[in-house]
Amino acid sequence: MTGLVPPPANAPIILVADDVPANVELLFDQLNVLGFRAIAAHDGPSALATCFEQMPDLCILDVSMPAGDLGVDDRSTGFEVCRRIKRDPRTARIPVIFVTALNDTTDRVKAIEAGGDDFLTKPHNRLVLGARVRSLLKLKAATDALEESLRKQKELEKVRDDLMKMIVHDLKSPLTSIIGAMEMLIDGDFGTLSAPQRSALGDAETRAEDLLALIEDLLEVARLEETRLALHLAPTAPGALLTEVRHEWEVRVLQEGATVRVEVADDAPVIEADQALVKRVFGNLLQNSLTHSARAVAVTLSARRENDGTLFTVADDGVGIPAEYHDIIFRKFEQVKTLHIPRVRSSGLGLAFCKLVVEAHGGRIWVKSGGDMVGSAFHFWLPTRPPADAKLSS
Repeated sequence: MTGLVPPPANAPIILVADDVPANVELLFDQLNVLGFRAIAAHDGPSALATCFEQMPDLCILDVSMPAGDLGVDDRSTGFEVCRRIKRDPRTARIPVIFVTALNDTTDRVKAIEAGGDDFLTKPHNRLVLGARVRSLLKLKAATDALEESLRKQKELEKVRDDLMKMIVHDLKSPLTSIIGAMEMLIDGDFGTLSAPQRSALGDAETRAEDLLALIEDLLEVARLEETRLALHLAPTAPGALLTEVRHEWEVRVLQEGATVRVEVADDAPVIEADQALVKRVFGNLLQNSLTHSARAVAVTLSARRENDGTLFTVADDGVGIPAEYHDIIFRKFEQVKTLHIPRVRSSGLGLAFCKLVVEAHGGRIWVKSGGDMVGSAFHFWLPTRPPADAKLSS
């Protein structure tokens, strides 16, 4: 190597893999002038070993060099080295530039298929090499920064979720005791209450039960996210299921002044499903239809065959959901924020729960609303039988 001023210790490291010493020396000199540090390898196996040991910021590979035990011919060594670099999670983001005397279109295609990021033909221009190297290093730096940001975000989310679960779990026991004490007070176990006292305690008990329901939602969603949901599968006839749902919600529907009708196609097949969980899905969707509207609504529960399964729908003629919310409403704690919807107690977990249950059955859920459509229609499709890896609880 020529006697050049060494680059700074924190300069990016470039791995140069070429079996011709003169080519290595030329690239070393050029990279040195450009302000990069360089390390060398002279065949395929040593290039891989050096890459995994030194973790360079960028690799410059010759295509033709000794393959050693890589299982390919010498003319394809560089491509195989690149494939293995890109296949390993530790090195997958390291940019690879092929520098070779080969100038065939087939070689360029092989370079791309191997995962190469750029391709230079010998003899190459030093300024072009420098521009390509700097461009790829900037891209790698941006990608690394994004990965680090995502990693930190996931860590923060885990800390937040762990803290939430700890707090929520600790709240449940004292709240249950409070509700029990209020029930005893209302029942007169500690003496006769006046009408205003009974009314105030009744209101407080209702709010406490709302809070307990929120706590149960939080704990259940956390359980569903941490472990695959165990399904109590049983043959489920769509017509009987929807009729039962309408019957169970009959009083609440009357209180809201709403109407619910059931429409089941003759071809709707019997499916294997966890009836209790699916009924809770319908319950959450019905709850949304009845409460997230300023007036009484008409709701339709329907089922029909679609492919190898059943498409269920809960449709209403309420205020509808803006298009920008169609995806995010199925995330935890997300709610539609619009002036047309009255303020109601909502955990923002109901639709997240629906999504987890439907996907546990191997199905999918989505919403259609807006445009020329009046109200909203929540659709979820369930297969005739859940996938084989769905857990069956005895």
